Amino acid sequence: MSAQERHPFEYAVLRVVPRIERGEAFNAGVVLYSRPLDFLGARVQLDVARLHALDPAADPAVITAALESVRSHCEHERVEARHAGPAGREDRGRRFRRLTAPRSTIVQAGPVHTGLTTDPEAELEHLFTALVLPLRQ
Repeated sequence: MSAQERHPFEYAVLRVVPRIERGEAFNAGVVLYSRPLDFLGARVQLDVARLHALDPAADPAVITAALESVRSHCEHERVEARHAGPAGREDRGRRFRRLTAPRSTIVQAGPVHTGLTTDPEAELEHLFTALVLPLRQ
């Protein structure tokens, strides 16, 4: 049995920081990019209970929209070019860099990490399960 070739990828965890001045955060998504596999994807999910534990006044609809915006920017090829806008027409690498650039907003990307994979979609799912979904006991 021959081993499949593994390719490099980069990923960042998306964090929700409902009150910037407090610096408290929780994970709400993952963005993954692999140049050799021409892949850019994101999985997101807002845990409203965690959000309200950190800020009872936070608006889940606004934060969900911000998370979904990240996800949709990763999947712009599925949208007609005229609806993608200038940012959606950038190459995947540039979009990944823009999405993971440091910023002081409610949705922030953590540090970029690297790895090797044969299947970026499966890797994205694994990272999302391990880093975003609640721990199972």
